[in-house]
Amino acid sequence: MPELPSALELLSTAVQALGGKERSGQVTMAAAVDHAIDTKEHLAVQAGTGTGKSLAYLVPSLRHAVRTGRTVVVSTATIALQRQLVDRDLPRLAEALKAPLKREAQFAILKGRNNYLCLNKINSVIPDEPEQELFDAFAISRLGREVQRLNEWASDTETGDRDELAPGVTDRAWRQVSVSSRECLGKSRCAFGQDCFAEKARAESAQADVVVTNHALLAIDAISGIQILPEHDVVVIDEAHELVDRVTGVATAELTSTAISAAARRCAKLIDEREVDRLEGAAEAWHELLEDLPAARWDVMPDGVAPVLALVRDAAWNARTELAPPGASKEQGDPESAAARTQALAAIDEVHDSAVRALTAFDEPDPAIRRDVIWLAAEDIRGVARKTLRMAPLSVGGLLRTRLFGTATVVLTSATLQIGGSFDSLAVTWGLPAQNANRPDTATANGAQAPSDSETVRWSSVDVGSPFDHAKSGILYVAKHLPAPGRDGLAPAYLDEIERLITAAGGRTLGLFSSMRAAKAATEALRSRLATPVLCQGDDSTGALVRKFADDPETSLFGTLSLWQGVDVPGPSLSLVILDRIPFPRPDDPLLTARQRAVESRGGNGFMTVAANHAALLLAQGTGRLLRSVDDKGVVAILDSRLATARYGGYLRATLPPYWETADPEIVIKALQRLTTA
Repeated sequence: MPELPSALELLSTAVQALGGKERSGQVTMAAAVDHAIDTKEHLAVQAGTGTGKSLAYLVPSLRHAVRTGRTVVVSTATIALQRQLVDRDLPRLAEALKAPLKREAQFAILKGRNNYLCLNKINSVIPDEPEQELFDAFAISRLGREVQRLNEWASDTETGDRDELAPGVTDRAWRQVSVSSRECLGKSRCAFGQDCFAEKARAESAQADVVVTNHALLAIDAISGIQILPEHDVVVIDEAHELVDRVTGVATAELTSTAISAAARRCAKLIDEREVDRLEGAAEAWHELLEDLPAARWDVMPDGVAPVLALVRDAAWNARTELAPPGASKEQGDPESAAARTQALAAIDEVHDSAVRALTAFDEPDPAIRRDVIWLAAEDIRGVARKTLRMAPLSVGGLLRTRLFGTATVVLTSATLQIGGSFDSLAVTWGLPAQNANRPDTATANGAQAPSDSETVRWSSVDVGSPFDHAKSGILYVAKHLPAPGRDGLAPAYLDEIERLITAAGGRTLGLFSSMRAAKAATEALRSRLATPVLCQGDDSTGALVRKFADDPETSLFGTLSLWQGVDVPGPSLSLVILDRIPFPRPDDPLLTARQRAVESRGGNGFMTVAANHAALLLAQGTGRLLRSVDDKGVVAILDSRLATARYGGYLRATLPPYWETADPEIVIKALQRLTTA
């Protein structure tokens, strides 16, 4: 191993080369990450906005990779951070550390196979059949134009990466030119295997010191048992507060009549017509059954469901057996027919596996310890009603504990990891033992019992703070005088309060609402009452709206939860963040209510460990939109009086940045007016 400068010496070199200033939180974090890598002890780091956490974990990671020859995997939740790391941070850092590391560090980005254009599919005459409900002239003409543009782009692109296509295309168009890992023929069987974009990306990642990926691919790598990521011994998880939700999303399956019919169409001309008819019959039976059932969580399997699920399972298995009979050679047939057969197998396997998963989910009589939560969802897709059976894991802690923490040293970081003043709430959902096992709210979490073997799974935590002086730069205003929010939308008093606050701020407001209905209602009501412009999520793409908001200080932007992490607007264009209510999960959310009930079955407080923690995390993320640079100043206004009056209010406030707090509207109005005229 080459002798290299210490991580802190490398950090100092990098900061100077990049024209930055030393930040104590960044130094503390880099030292903690370096120590975790050396001791192989997992680490959770809360690093507030402005800390420079990317550099704080990249420098020790690059040092470790160069010193040992082992790859470090960095996983993020958002495409924006992936691109920032690969397009900006890593190239500059590799250049800055080239001399002290004695070579230029190598890095690569790796995504799921379906993010890359498939040359075999784009050169195939086997199209994806359009979904029946989308079969109209406008949709087909738009699809044709987009696919034509993708064909032209295929000749020019060097990476085949969907994110490099500008402007983008619809998911439906992209499906015409991409395949999932299940649908892929494999490099050796594909006529285009040597030129495959996904294979090139994997080959490049295998040679890299740092591979940047996303939580979804990290989950697929863990769940499938198939090695997708290169050999590695360190994983850094940025935006770690999103990890459980992203892994849960990957581990969630669904079964619809549309999917069964699509699988049958894939099999047409490949298997006996009678087996195709059996699949179509199973799809029809499944559709008719679901139509008569209400949308709800299934604590027990409803009458009549098991026989139809068995019908679907058996029809799918028979089709699969004909598609790939035992002992059949995988090499048989030309590449085009082999691709058609592989895609049909992927569709059939998904149907079969989902049916088996649903059938076996109720083998355990106690819902609190079942592997899966099952529910029937009703959705309106472009005016067409569709019912979907969904299956999601009650907890992903066991999976993460075995497949992630059991195979590598893991560093988890985010601006928000402490809930109610402790790391334990999130740690338990990750499958780690609680540091303070006596806390009742961390004995169980998200339906999972907290592991107690802290001697065998060791982890530490550190809060490196923030360079912002929250108490001097921001005010947390809780509108204690307003009535508690109801179920009938925004009360007139709320609209009056919002109008008064935005008027005092001269626009400059990000309004974060608990539902799209509330955001649109507020937009419609206030556009006629305010002298400054109001934009609403959905008026344009999120990126375009944020740019308009940032470019015009008098403009306000209203939206929902999905905006809470997508807005990074430093400077005078954002002086006021308004939240209409505490973002508790919907009382009819089947997964979170099942997790809450599982906690209660073990004697825990289900509301605090699931609903309150969910709300606290989102509140912290939302209020964190206010201060994005050390010069920012402003107000966070939470209109939900329960934050001041309810017993859980103090617990939620303990998760928020330490702003100066007040419930006096006059103080806030005057402060906003001073900011406007400053």
